[in-house]
Amino acid sequence: MTAAADPLGPGRHDWRAWLLAQWFRPSISLPATLLRPLALLYRGVLSVSRYRQRRASLRRLQPHCPVLVVGNLVVGGAGKTPTTIAVVQALRAAGRRPGVVSRGYGRVGDGISEITATSDVAQVGDEPLLIHRRTGVPVVVGRDRVAAARRLLAQHPEVDLIVADDGLQHRQLRRDLELVVFDERGVGNGLLLPAGPLREPLAPAPDTRTLVVYNHDHATTPWPGDCMQRRLSGAWPLAIWLADARTEPTPLQALQGRPLLAMAGVAVPERFFAALQAAGLQIERLPLPDHHAYDSAPWPPGTREVVTTEKDAVKLARWSAGADAAPRIWVVGLDLVLPARFVDHLLSRLPGAAVP
Repeated sequence: MTAAADPLGPGRHDWRAWLLAQWFRPSISLPATLLRPLALLYRGVLSVSRYRQRRASLRRLQPHCPVLVVGNLVVGGAGKTPTTIAVVQALRAAGRRPGVVSRGYGRVGDGISEITATSDVAQVGDEPLLIHRRTGVPVVVGRDRVAAARRLLAQHPEVDLIVADDGLQHRQLRRDLELVVFDERGVGNGLLLPAGPLREPLAPAPDTRTLVVYNHDHATTPWPGDCMQRRLSGAWPLAIWLADARTEPTPLQALQGRPLLAMAGVAVPERFFAALQAAGLQIERLPLPDHHAYDSAPWPPGTREVVTTEKDAVKLARWSAGADAAPRIWVVGLDLVLPARFVDHLLSRLPGAAVP
């Protein structure tokens, strides 16, 4: 089985992989050193932007509802979306009524839109659509997060807590609590963009309004926090997953001993591939760009079975009924298990219900 050619053109993946390798080295490489003057410029631009956003937030009518922001300090994916899903599910289990706002990275347009079961992924974004499917809570996308939050509350007055997905660097929306996610790579070389992966400087300690979780089995930065467990929950045939992602999955053991093409258009595809291998599956890897659009079939001719992520599955509906002689596609779910101590701490730090 041979992996498909890069749909974005030759060399694109190699360039991205090279840049990430420079950023996430524990020591500062020569290319990163050469980029440090640009990182200083980025720091200055970031300071001005944050000042303007704070000023703008004071002038805007904010939603009368507590806001929890979930995000990460590094580019390249730290597990923010599955963390958001796990947090929303924990909040619902505790009796809260959360709703989600998100920009919807990579979608067409910047306007405000509420996600429904029939939403077009190109119009709302893959991650917000996945959050809605996995949690069932109302999700509103929009570049203007303040307006999105106000739309959310206008359409769903029962919401008593807004979870702002990927909103850490967007400060026009007032926040009551921040949740910062790190993975096994920590902060890499510790430098700001473009010399390193940091979107903003890492302070000596988190702010008093900040909680930290690690998408790994131990802390990978000096910041204290709780560690989540990653768990593959099983596999669904694509058509069944698209119909109802909460049906009982097929145990992964049922796929053992079969040649499978593992396909992942996520920020860190190797994390998915390694988990599949740890579950005893025989796979060949097909890494794709994060937020890959799937305008055409990426698998080689003759591929019989594919395993992929839920984030990819929301964009594969055209192949759910065997169109274009598609292989059988299995969607493998990922669950993050939040420590009970963390959930209790989170609930104790959140303000009460919305003000009427």
